[in-house]
Amino acid sequence: MRRTSDPGGDTGAAAGELAQLLRAGPFHLALRAALAARGLPLHRVQHRLASRGIKVGVTSLSYWQQGARRPQRPESLKAVRALETILDLPSGALTRLLLPAGARTEPGRPAARPYPALMAAGDAVERLLAELEWPADGGLHTVGHHERVRIGAGYELSGRDSQHVVRAHRDGVDRYLAIHHGDPGCDPARVEVRAQENCRTGRVRWHRETGVVVAELLFDARLRSGDTYLFGYGFEDGTGGRSSEYLRGFSYAGGQYVLQVRFDEAALPVRCRRFSQSGPGAPRGEVADLTPSGRHRAVHLVETGVRRGILGIGWDWE
Repeated sequence: MRRTSDPGGDTGAAAGELAQLLRAGPFHLALRAALAARGLPLHRVQHRLASRGIKVGVTSLSYWQQGARRPQRPESLKAVRALETILDLPSGALTRLLLPAGARTEPGRPAARPYPALMAAGDAVERLLAELEWPADGGLHTVGHHERVRIGAGYELSGRDSQHVVRAHRDGVDRYLAIHHGDPGCDPARVEVRAQENCRTGRVRWHRETGVVVAELLFDARLRSGDTYLFGYGFEDGTGGRSSEYLRGFSYAGGQYVLQVRFDEAALPVRCRRFSQSGPGAPRGEVADLTPSGRHRAVHLVETGVRRGILGIGWDWE
């Protein structure tokens, strides 16, 4: 009896295996399966990344698909987002596998929290910064930053206020670009920017799909190298869904950061904790419970010497 072969059988099995790996991981096996499914050797992948201005070595790509290393640096994560396009995968299909299991969402759906979503929206942020002609470091270093976040009665991020002290490290600096990224469902067109002390609002740009707002804050004086400057600003939001954490990323070390999260009396969490990460997708460390103060309405963290990476506060509603 002659058995006929199904020319699409192997292809179908491979596609099914890839879909399963994209759902459950791990990252390195999903990447390996996607590369095999598209039939792209690593040197061609490297060339396509280079054409997008992303430099990643063939050795690094090999380590990623073997599981010997995980992409963690901002440039590496940018490469992973580009790989999703190159390998014809859904947006976020690979980057979500670099998140802790509890923080993952299905491919193509928005991430559950602001900063993981911001990781996927990094290209949009970069475009907005480039549109406003913002240099890589902005000419400023943070001396101190006190941020107050307000959670409303509907469990939403209703707004946040910042008091910021910076030091110029070159002459002529007269502005700062503040970035706001709302929770899933945020309508950036309805987010209000408020310039407070010692600054005024300049240009404002936003990206609807990612909920990112970039606001130009113009100083009342032009700084010389070594000058310090104190200014305040805020964002009124309230357009997103239920909020469960607030995170801030730091590209440079140094300075003090204070984060306070205050909850409406009608929406009090059952547990709060602080945490840190070395970068998007990295494991969370330094996790510690926070005791609310002020009639159980507020928690805070203080970091006297900020390191590169992420600091945040998370909370549980039930």
